[in-house]
Amino acid sequence: MGHGGDVIAELISDHREVEEMFTRIQELPHGDDRRKELADRVTIELVRHSIAEEEYLYPAVRKHLPNGDALADKELEDHASAERVMKDLEDCEAGDDRFDALITQLMSEIREDEENNLLPQLRSVCPQEELDKLGDKVRHAKKTAPTRPHPAAPDRPPANKLLAPGAGLVDRLRDAITGRGKSSS
Repeated sequence: MGHGGDVIAELISDHREVEEMFTRIQELPHGDDRRKELADRVTIELVRHSIAEEEYLYPAVRKHLPNGDALADKELEDHASAERVMKDLEDCEAGDDRFDALITQLMSEIREDEENNLLPQLRSVCPQEELDKLGDKVRHAKKTAPTRPHPAAPDRPPANKLLAPGAGLVDRLRDAITGRGKSSS
């Protein structure tokens, strides 16, 4: 993912891309190996997206919105919950009994009202120039972010900004060796 535009346009484009992959998973029959390949790609994109939000979006929310701390904390709780589901999903094959339940749970976890609540609030108070800079930072963060869930990793600056690139490098090496996320499905 890396679509261009300000941070809000970037994140909304990410949401649409993940939704499209979820739809493709649902259209495939139970046990089809392509469902696992798509689930791995969803996980890669969601982890990268979440890391970028944690590094740049939520600090901006805390800075600019009067209820920013509470909003950011709620989003971090949601990320932690989704990350635990992705970790469980990582160990499932498409034919496993838990696979469908975990995919359904993940879809439920990430279908939040961020687009209807948090992002419009931020747009209304944050200068466009800052939103544009945040979009660039988010795109850069996604390039170096981890691609696998790390539920115990820090989710707040500065620790997350220091550790994420190293974990990302290790994850990308593992993905290159295993071929994870490279399917053409």
